[in-house]
Formats: sequence, C-alpha cells, structure tokens
Amino acid sequence: MSKVAVVYWSGTGNTEAMANAVAEGIKGAGSEAEILTPDKFDSSKVSDFDAIAFGCPAMGAEVLEESEFDPMFTGIEGSLSGKKIALFGSYGWGDGQWMRDWEDRCRAAGAVLACESVMANDAPDDDAVNSCKALGAALV
Repeated sequence: MSKVAVVYWSGTGNTEAMANAVAEGIKGAGSEAEILTPDKFDSSKVSDFDAIAFGCPAMGAEVLEESEFDPMFTGIEGSLSGKKIALFGSYGWGDGQWMRDWEDRCRAAGAVLACESVMANDAPDDDAVNSCKALGAALV
C-alpha cells in the first residue's frame, strides 16, 4: 500500500474541503492518506511518502499564500525531483495564473505532475469534488 501526503493551506475552508476530497480519492483507491498543514511538513518528510498532493488557494495577485504555504513549499522544492505530485486549490478572481505558475515551478524542480491540476472557483462544487477524488486516485 502506498502512502500519500495531502499538504494544504486554507483560509476560508474551500481548499480544506478539496483536500478532504483528495484524501477520499486516495483511500478509495486503496492507499493511505495523511492530511497535513504547512507547519507540519518540511523537506525531511518528502521521502516518507510515495506521492504528495499540494493544495493552496490563489492569494493577492494570484500567488500562493505567502506567510505559511509558500515558505514551506520553497523549502521543499529542492526535494521534489522525481517525486509524483498533484496540485489543487480554489480562487475567487483571475483566470488561474497562480496554478500555471505553480505547475511551472514544480516542473522546474523536477517533480512529476501525475494529473491535471484541479481549481475550484470559490467553494468546490460537485464537479470539483469529483475531480479532487480523481486527483487523489491518480497519485496512488
């Protein structure tokens, strides 16, 4: 059985709901899911997992959350080469530029994006929840 981390930050609960759906998809595919917040995850934990789902909403001018999530992600970026990952998050404005920038960052770090990233406009609807479950299953 593989072990998959779901590492997320959520300000309003939208990305948290997505993280829970990702974990459901992981468990539904027969693997173990561990949900963590940025303060509980660092580069020393990357190798503990077969794959990692990262979730963060768009903030400000379409960037990752800057006080907790981005510092954690910057700290682990050098450990992502060859690691199977997937990205998800919610947004309330813009067109998803934060996600495209984040995907580029991950590719530059050598991470392997397991599937298409999932974005939800505000609260995740049924389609976004199902996409998050599929994202989780793709990491197994």
